[in-house]
Amino acid sequence: MIPALLSWSGGKDAAWALHALRAAGEIEVVGLLTTLTEGFDRVSMQGIHRDVLHAQAGAAGLPLIEAWIPQAADNTSYIASFTDALARAQARWPDLAHIAYGDLLLADIRAWREALCADLGWTPLFPLFDSDTARLAREMIEGGLRAHLCCVDTTQFDAAFAGRAFDARLLDDLPAAVDPCGERGEFHTCVSAGPMFAAPLALQPGDTVLRDSRFAYTDFILDGPGISRTVL
Repeated sequence: MIPALLSWSGGKDAAWALHALRAAGEIEVVGLLTTLTEGFDRVSMQGIHRDVLHAQAGAAGLPLIEAWIPQAADNTSYIASFTDALARAQARWPDLAHIAYGDLLLADIRAWREALCADLGWTPLFPLFDSDTARLAREMIEGGLRAHLCCVDTTQFDAAFAGRAFDARLLDDLPAAVDPCGERGEFHTCVSAGPMFAAPLALQPGDTVLRDSRFAYTDFILDGPGISRTVL
C-alpha cells in the first residue's frame, strides 16, 4: 500500500476520509498532520483543544505531526510551518510523498492544495471530493460517526447551533442555505466516535464564546485522565 499522511482537523470530514481510505485498502495512513495556533493550544479554525486532538489520534492509532502557526498568521507563515511538518514526516517515513485531505466540493481550495503540494514534491489525495454532501452527512451518521458542532459562523446561521450533536435532527433543522456538511465554512465539528476510532472519546461540552464578533465556539473537554501524546 502507498503510505500517506492525512490532514487532520479533528472534525468529521477528516475522520471520514480516514475511514474511507482504510476501507478502500490502497492507501495506508501512517500519521496525522494538524495545524495549531500558538498561544491558544488549539487546532486552527476548529478551536479543538490539543488534549482532545491527541485523544483522537490515540483512538485512531496514529502518531500526530503538529504544525504550529502564529496568531493572525499569513500565508507565508502557514506554508513554512506546513513544509517543516512534511520534512519531519519524511524523516520518519522516507518513502512518504502523499497527503490526503477531507475536502468535499470546493474546487478553489483543492486547486490551491494541489499547487502547494506540487511545489513541495508531494501528491495530494481527495478521497471524498465531489461527494453529495446531503447523502454523505447521513452516511456518516448512519455509519456510527459521532460529532458535535464546535464552531458556527454566525453570519451564516444561528449561534444556538453551536454545541449541538451532528445528527439527523440537526440536519433536519439546518437552514436550507447551509450545506449539510458545512463545507462552505458554515460550521466545524469535533469528532468523538466512529469506525475510524478504536474506542469512543468521553467529551463534555464546555462554554460557548463568540470570537471576532462572528464565530461561536463551543469548547469540548475530555472527561477522564490525561492524554499520552505521540508527537513528531
